Amino acid sequence: MATRASAGGVDGSIPSTPTPACPAPPPSWPGHRQVHEGTPKTDASVRTIALDSDTAQVLRAHRQQQLQERLAMGEAWVDTGFVFTQPDGNRLYPQHASDQFLWLAYLAGLPPIRLHDLRHGAASLMLAAGVEMKVVQETLGHTSSAFTADTYTSVYPQVATAAAEKTAALLFDKEEQGESGRVVSLRS
Repeated sequence: MATRASAGGVDGSIPSTPTPACPAPPPSWPGHRQVHEGTPKTDASVRTIALDSDTAQVLRAHRQQQLQERLAMGEAWVDTGFVFTQPDGNRLYPQHASDQFLWLAYLAGLPPIRLHDLRHGAASLMLAAGVEMKVVQETLGHTSSAFTADTYTSVYPQVATAAAEKTAALLFDKEEQGESGRVVSLRS
């Protein structure tokens, strides 16, 4: 399927890109790092990730499309076992997937961001949504919550305010709270 998932454009399609799906370049290609496949770096990297129902539905539709591509390719299908592949089953080259992401971000009018940067944003958004640090840590595959908190989060003012409200609710009756909290700097 390469990067043809039905989750990109306004009409559910991903716009044309300047570079078509291409086979993996040789490891000696200038400017490209060699791809290493193997076991994950840590035991925490082997995990099950919870998905929302919309994402699960998109992945099921992708799987059906991939099965159709597999049937169409017949004996020429390369069974790599990967979820996202080229139309013939070969793996995607990681740099190509990153380039496609940059192109889609550009088309969406977003500043240039790396695909990996979505990890930082996801951690911050999970925390802003009230997801507990332990769940964020396990989702990211970190060995400790402290590492997750120190590395991947930025405290949004509304998150700090919500924390202050929850703390105050433990000390006072919620009805005694006059107005909504706010972030106040204690620095001189």
